[in-house]
Amino acid sequence: MKEYLDLLWTFMKTGAMTFGGGYAMIPVLERELIKKKGWTNLDEVMDYYTIAQITPGIISVNVSTFIGYKRKGPAGGIVSTLGFILPGFTLMIVISLFIRRFAEYPVVQHAFTGIRIAVGALILDTVIKLLKGVFKDIKAVIIFILGFSLSAILSASPVFVIIGAGAAGFFLYRPKKLFPPAGDGPAGGMAARDETAAGSGDKSPLEDTESVP
Repeated sequence: MKEYLDLLWTFMKTGAMTFGGGYAMIPVLERELIKKKGWTNLDEVMDYYTIAQITPGIISVNVSTFIGYKRKGPAGGIVSTLGFILPGFTLMIVISLFIRRFAEYPVVQHAFTGIRIAVGALILDTVIKLLKGVFKDIKAVIIFILGFSLSAILSASPVFVIIGAGAAGFFLYRPKKLFPPAGDGPAGGMAARDETAAGSGDKSPLEDTESVP
């Protein structure tokens, strides 16, 4: 029970401190979940973000679900998701009650301007971290350049860019042998021993012994 409460409280703090969407959440996750808790690492977070990009729902919510599931299974995923969305849900209800009354005040407008700038800084920091983790070899750089060119210059659909990048990653990074030969694994070794035994015949040792006159 203590671990579930820890998940709930940690993701409530994370949800309360996240502004600007999923990518602005990465610095918060790095501080709370990687450095303080040690529950995951940046490579795993990048994998979660990759999966969250191609699954329905909000990226940050999906990532919290993945991390909670990793810690405590399905129940952990549910607790983490509830913990993450609860602060934003509550805040949105409160703001919706008073936003029309205060949105026209100059001080509120200036505050929103500052928040937008800070969110831009968080997203830029995230982009830099993503690029450091992606540029591992020349093949990754080529995939990045092609994906960026298709999206930014040719205005290609993100769906086709993601599918194409996935296919390129499969063919460029797949192991040379997807399935080991029959004799390499434990099952293959057993099969080889069975074939050897079958090839030697079914004679018993007594049948091979010369009879004594």
